[in-house]
Amino acid sequence: MRGGAQSHLIECDDGNFYVVKYAGNPQHRRILSNELISSVLLKYLQISSPETAIVEVTGAFIEQFPECAMQLGTQAVLPEPGWHFGSKYPGNPTLLTIYDFVPDQLLSQVHNVHEFISTLAFDKWMGNADSRQSIFFRAQINQWLPGAEANPRKMGFVAQMIDHGYVFNGPHWEFISSPVQGLYTRKMVYNSIRSFKDFQPGLDRIVHFPEHVVDQALRQIPPEWLAGDEDRLEQLLEDLMRRRKRVPDLIAEARLAKVSPFANWPD
Repeated sequence: MRGGAQSHLIECDDGNFYVVKYAGNPQHRRILSNELISSVLLKYLQISSPETAIVEVTGAFIEQFPECAMQLGTQAVLPEPGWHFGSKYPGNPTLLTIYDFVPDQLLSQVHNVHEFISTLAFDKWMGNADSRQSIFFRAQINQWLPGAEANPRKMGFVAQMIDHGYVFNGPHWEFISSPVQGLYTRKMVYNSIRSFKDFQPGLDRIVHFPEHVVDQALRQIPPEWLAGDEDRLEQLLEDLMRRRKRVPDLIAEARLAKVSPFANWPD
């Protein structure tokens, strides 16, 4: 797959396909913890993102499929056997076409395009140093968006938010604040924003985010992903909880960027 972590699309023994990031990926093993924590928090915030799993890559698999290696310079490096992070592919890749870009005319017709607004608040909270990444695919709406008002057989495009390795500024595990970080490159997804009310109810869910959900995410991380980083991560998550109240201010800073992403938010 594309991207600096050099993830691989692997069919697992549950019959599903997962985009797997290895613990020894070029970006750092901390990327896996960032992904897992984000997946738990996004689920609570009711933002569409892939299901995730902790995937065991065995020595037998690596021996049978040496093409699972990462390329580091001119050297092919095989992953270590053990537990790695998996992001579930939304179907069989031979049958389902996935897009990471759709034109604006089609983007406006994505059934959950409004979720980009709540996701921006999430990215500001988490200190996502990357731009917002997403995928799109055509599917039965009610199957992927249970709350959507649609004919049970209605088909349409659905968005999922992906690639959260660079929350907490990636392997640095710190919070940096820039007005443009975390923004989606297609600003039309923010055209409906005219006030802070348009960030609700997602913004309130973040400002009042329950600590037990963060604790739940922490308990799911395999010990080998941390290996001496336990105290550092606990401190980072404590800082994250204190940061909740700052999210409206971080959104306001984005509004005052040199090129504001909110075209219809009055001065």
